[in-house]
Amino acid sequence: HTEVQVFGDRHGNVVHLYERDCSLQRRHQKVIEEAPAPGMDAATRAAVCAAAVKAARAVSYEGAGTVEFIADGSMGLKPDGFWFMEMNTRLQVEHPVTEAVTGLDLVEWQIRVASGEPLPLKQDQIPLNGHAVEARVYAEDAARDFAPATGRLLHLSLPEDIARIDTGVRQGDEITPFYDPMIAKVIVHAKTREEAFAGLAAALRRSEIAGSVTNVDFLERLVSHSEVIAGRVDTGLIGRILPELNRGAEPSALAIALAAVTALDIDRLAHSVDPWAALSGWRAFGAARVPVTLSQHGEPIEVHVTVAGPGRFAVATPNGDVAFKVIGHDGARLRLEIDGRQSDAIAVADSRHVGVIADGATHLFGRPDRHSLDEDETGGGDRVAAPLPGLVKAVHVKAGQKVAKGDALVVLEAMKMQHTLTAPRDGKIAEVLVAAGEQVVEGTMLVALEPLHA
Repeated sequence: HTEVQVFGDRHGNVVHLYERDCSLQRRHQKVIEEAPAPGMDAATRAAVCAAAVKAARAVSYEGAGTVEFIADGSMGLKPDGFWFMEMNTRLQVEHPVTEAVTGLDLVEWQIRVASGEPLPLKQDQIPLNGHAVEARVYAEDAARDFAPATGRLLHLSLPEDIARIDTGVRQGDEITPFYDPMIAKVIVHAKTREEAFAGLAAALRRSEIAGSVTNVDFLERLVSHSEVIAGRVDTGLIGRILPELNRGAEPSALAIALAAVTALDIDRLAHSVDPWAALSGWRAFGAARVPVTLSQHGEPIEVHVTVAGPGRFAVATPNGDVAFKVIGHDGARLRLEIDGRQSDAIAVADSRHVGVIADGATHLFGRPDRHSLDEDETGGGDRVAAPLPGLVKAVHVKAGQKVAKGDALVVLEAMKMQHTLTAPRDGKIAEVLVAAGEQVVEGTMLVALEPLHA
């Protein structure tokens, strides 16, 4: 998937600002964009850019636009191996990579052209220097078919010292289901493609976002993959290597342990040896072992925390046991000592969630709500909830209707994809809690079945 940035003015001038490649896609939506396109030879560049200019000139185009092409790359890019797909008559999300390799401000160009000025430069004056690559950081869960996510940005730190960061949010903001879930764009420019991708991988490793599920870890693995580094990219690559990109999605024992300790609201770094001033875990008959139930993707995670002393914890998790000492902290950032080695981690929480960044991965956990009734008291097993935020497109049942296990109940739309929710068992509909056209958040109750014992 190759596209060409074009610009036209009202004086009949049209130029191109070279091509971008956006072949790395999931669900036919762009994930990574770069300029220039990998494998692009001079003859093919001349042909595709000339075609884009010809298209813009044919309609007397004014302003910024992008002419998009699909190319047959099976035998390498060729001057006669690409086809017109569409034209986007606006500035696109990926325009920063063009700005990076040309050194031009495309927004300034838009304003000048809209004011009636001629294009600032002629075609032969537009440079092409180095290589640039951009990653789109989204609130989405790559391990769940890129389902969009919501949540409050409890911690947000992006590496503005080594990358260009374009964002419209800040720490404390809420990611809602009502807008596109993009959090930021991370753009790196370097002399070579290899250096640009290495720089982007480093920038993603230093991107810290907690409070919502994001695709940061997925992106870091993607831009470090051997096929991507080699420039062997196409629109189906992510689908083919997705299992590799989602490896490590399971939280480590340390990540679970930090989430459990944080969920308990324990003063993780005691400031006094006085047992009345510090939560040391002292008990007359030995250290207390406190149970904690976290959740992830709706599945419970049973954890036991032992407070071994000021700042010392021994935690039993389903993924193994871990003992650590908190030796320092700066807000959400913790300095840990584990088996004599020191490492850093992030742990933050609100009333409903705990966000943890540890062992090179980010995880979001649900925390126990002490005021909620248990599943048996609420009849939760007889209710169908929204597994992700989205728009209710259709409701196929009504109160009193009998259904069989697997019957379609509600259709949700999220990120241009439709998800059909089905009956978990045979039964009768007790209540329909939503209507077509409603926007719902993850966890919203949609349909209730009559209890089996009713």
